[in-house]
Amino acid sequence: MFDWEDLRHFAAFVRAGSLASAAKALAVDHATVARRIASLESALNLKLVDRRSRAYVLTHQGLRIAEFAEQMSASSFALEHYAGADQPDVQGEVVLSAPPVLLGSLIAPHAGTLLVQHPALSLRLVGTKSRTSLARREADVAVSLARPLESTLVASLLGHLDYALYASPAYLAQAAKPRFIGYDASQAKSIQHRWLVEQAKGGDFVLCSNDLRVQALAAAGAAGIVCLPAFIAAEHGLQRVDPEADTLNIEVWMAFHEDVRATPRIQAVGEFVRTCMAVLPRL
Repeated sequence: MFDWEDLRHFAAFVRAGSLASAAKALAVDHATVARRIASLESALNLKLVDRRSRAYVLTHQGLRIAEFAEQMSASSFALEHYAGADQPDVQGEVVLSAPPVLLGSLIAPHAGTLLVQHPALSLRLVGTKSRTSLARREADVAVSLARPLESTLVASLLGHLDYALYASPAYLAQAAKPRFIGYDASQAKSIQHRWLVEQAKGGDFVLCSNDLRVQALAAAGAAGIVCLPAFIAAEHGLQRVDPEADTLNIEVWMAFHEDVRATPRIQAVGEFVRTCMAVLPRL
């Protein structure tokens, strides 16, 4: 009989894609993950990975066992939350993932109110630019800038982010050729960056970052023109480049798994997120 902990470590390796990433997710060292995988192979009498010089690669048998491991992880997740749904009190940990700028500006500043209201609740806030945390059940509640499509998720529209072109008053006072601040290559295919490129009409991009707050700070320092949601621009004292110009509208969605929708702590956090997002300004 195999050890459940061995299977859990193997499942983490499959999700993370490397020993180092799995070790980080599990808060252990990579040698422990490697040892657990070897132990699972021995118990099952199957070769699950090819051990190459720079990486572990799943074998055909490893791919099949990975499917079972994911099913068992999902069942364990569902069982845990099914049990939690019958607890009348709001208690336990909720992992909430969202784009970092929303966590920093709209959610974290109000977390104290939620925790005072529910003293047995604890929050773990995870900044992410994708929905992978929810798809992999690494989060309980996820906020994203695109509607989730998975049939197992319950999704609701929270509001809209209105993006426009902003710059500092000092920059706008200049008569120089327009300079632009955009995303780096990791976010070059995002809707926001593609819209900014269209608005720039061939203008020079002089600074790039994958972090909106860094972009906003650079714009506040008169580095150039930036594409930002209205609330971030207001935080940094930036002004619309042209109040009559086009804006970009992006939906904000919240989602969680169907099997946790009745859990009191999920309901409490969901309502908290809705309240935080209700203040999103419109242009």
